[in-house]
Formats: sequence, C-alpha cells, structure tokens
Amino acid sequence: MNPTIRPATENDVPQIMGLIHELALFEKAPEEVINTAEQMKKDGFEANPLFKCLVAETDAGIIGFALYYYRYSTWKGKCLYLEDFYVKENFRNFGVGKLLFDIIIETAKHDNCKRINWQVLDWNESAIKFYEKYNAGFDKEWWNGFLEL
Repeated sequence: MNPTIRPATENDVPQIMGLIHELALFEKAPEEVINTAEQMKKDGFEANPLFKCLVAETDAGIIGFALYYYRYSTWKGKCLYLEDFYVKENFRNFGVGKLLFDIIIETAKHDNCKRINWQVLDWNESAIKFYEKYNAGFDKEWWNGFLEL
C-alpha cells in the first residue's frame, strides 16, 4: 500500500465527514458531532479558511486525515494545533499515520511554528504510544476548558 498524502479539497469533505463520524464513534461520543459537510466547506474552502486539512488516499479512497489550524501562544509564539488526526482502523499499522504526522511536523517547521499542540484521550493507549515515538510531551497539569455557545 502506497498512500498519497495531499491537501484536502472541497470535494473531499463528504469523505472527511465520514471519517469524523468514525472518530467520534471510536471516542465514544458520536452524538457530539454537530458539524455538517456544508459548514466545513464554508469554513475551510471559502475566503479566509479557518483550517487546513491533509488527506491520506489510496485506491480505496480517503483512509485518513489530519485537520489543523494556527494558534498563537503568548509564551511561545506561532503554534500549529492538530485538531483531529485519524486513520481508518483497517489501514492502521501500515505507516499511514506516520506519513501524515511527519508532514504535519514539516508544515509546522516550514511555517515557523514553535510548537505543535493536540489532545489525546487518556485511555487511547495506541495513540499515546504513537506520540511517544516522537518524544512528545503530555501535560497532565492543565485542564482543557470550554464554553458551549
């Protein structure tokens, strides 16, 4: 298997939304997804996009994605935030995630980011082990805050 990693296009959004729903099911929160393909198209592919996305593609279609955007840390400066990173279960352990993550790292370096941030669930041992291969740090001191609007 030789997946191609490329920037997502507007036409990829329905397949990406399918992967988002798979990810939400894996994370035991399928009811939390309220975003739509139409909204993603507006937010990511019209003027002033809010995010960028890479897809991993084979003859089987899109098998993974990495959706990211830039944020600013008053302490660090420009950072890349990896919002979601997912590879279909039957395509894991073939290096697809590594290809995607390596391109995310190169993108962050190219764009002069000081850090890449993401979240991982504390029970997702395979993801934690994946990130540990990169010598990633995990901050267990700070809590994630949010306010639903």
